[in-house]
Amino acid sequence: MIGHLKAPPPERGLFCNRTLNLRAIKAIGYDMDYTLIHYKVEVWEKRAYEYMRNRLVALGWPVAHLTFDPVLAMRGLIIDTEKGNLLKANRFGFVKKALHGTRPMSFESQRDEYMRTVIDLSERRWVFLNTLFSLSEACLYAQLVDLLDEDKLEGPMGYNDLYEHVRRSLDATHMEGALKAEIIADPARYVQADPETPLALLDQKYAGKKLLLITNSEWAYTLPMMHAAFDPYLPEGMTWRELFDVVIVSARKPEFFTTRSSLFEVVTVAGQEGLLRPHSGQLKPGVPYFGGSASEVERSLGMSGDEILYVGDHMFGDVHVSKSALRWRTALILRELEDEIRAISAFRATEARLAERMQQKERLEAESCQVRLELQRRRMGYTARDESLPGDEQLHARSLELRAQQEALDAELGPMARAASELSNPVWGLLTRAGNDKSHLARQVERYADIYTSRVSNFLFSTPFVYLRSPRGSLPHDPSTPGGTPVFPHPTTGGDTGGGDTGGV
Repeated sequence: MIGHLKAPPPERGLFCNRTLNLRAIKAIGYDMDYTLIHYKVEVWEKRAYEYMRNRLVALGWPVAHLTFDPVLAMRGLIIDTEKGNLLKANRFGFVKKALHGTRPMSFESQRDEYMRTVIDLSERRWVFLNTLFSLSEACLYAQLVDLLDEDKLEGPMGYNDLYEHVRRSLDATHMEGALKAEIIADPARYVQADPETPLALLDQKYAGKKLLLITNSEWAYTLPMMHAAFDPYLPEGMTWRELFDVVIVSARKPEFFTTRSSLFEVVTVAGQEGLLRPHSGQLKPGVPYFGGSASEVERSLGMSGDEILYVGDHMFGDVHVSKSALRWRTALILRELEDEIRAISAFRATEARLAERMQQKERLEAESCQVRLELQRRRMGYTARDESLPGDEQLHARSLELRAQQEALDAELGPMARAASELSNPVWGLLTRAGNDKSHLARQVERYADIYTSRVSNFLFSTPFVYLRSPRGSLPHDPSTPGGTPVFPHPTTGGDTGGGDTGGV
């Protein structure tokens, strides 16, 4: 095969939940932060964390010693603001793992707290970590819960009050602009360059797609960041602004998709840069806009619904709402997917041993249950004795033997199962799994994202003309391996790669 038509590495595939014919898509909209532009997560989140912490220090909080822990939180977790806990839930909303502050909760404590709880994200109590921007917030909150429990924070305060302080601190950090000024001054320190992204968008543009940039970032930040991330990799004399047919900043997503707001032109004349003037009528190419609404974009383009694909990293603000409100086609960017798939691949040999031992365990359990049932029937005398079976003493001896074999097998399985639960993140495990089930995040990806992938440049491998087909869905009664559908199936056996019932190109 030639050029970029070669097969991508497994971790850079496009994974399809619902069949998507890219040839039928007339316009592709993009978010900017963590979508078109990827940040070095630990560098960005550590700096955001420090800004939040320092604001609290200025208010007299005893938190100067706290430091950012990149392992403590991950996208897809849920903050329980009533109880001060970080949670990982499965697709049904049942809690599978929990930290109180930074401390793991015991099985008994977790069961007592959440046995009768099904998480419903529409309730104010729960805060879902929709994006990588949430990591610093969750880390600081968890650490502050520890201090609150130790009576090291002044004043009457509950866990919910504590979260509100953290939220206000984060909002102020973004509003004041000091952090963004640092990034603009030194983008190479914060931005993970991807020279292939501009080429992927050029392919789409010259294939006849209208390209839209719709970002919540303001113009003063968007302009230098897009220049740094795109212009060095475009054809000589071309800038990022020539790529896009529509540019909208300060879009206020998710409200951008559900409400109407005034639309303004952003003045780009020297000396008036960034000033706003009201706009009405059709959107003009090459003119950046402030605010507005998705319905205005649809009207101006003469397109709607499934003619438009929107690509973003925010599970709710980019994907859920645009799908639910407008029926746009959707693509979710999950940069963590690359590490996750590589971790799964490296675990293949252990997984094979784990599956083999689980098959043995199921056979032992099945025989043990039959022996136990036969002894019960003999003891209670409610069936005729089967003379072809061994005597009572032999059955008791076999029961003990089976129990010993199971205990030995469990001792061997334990370390492998723990290793599986710590893949990718030693605290929380895989992004898309909660135990042996799909995570709450994976369920949302499955429900609202037509496709998902790790970065925009992955479109390069598939071309603007690709027909993405979703795989046949699986159910528990479908053919599977012992122990249920494998968590980490081999490519030849089908199944999912950690993100639900999905398939790659």
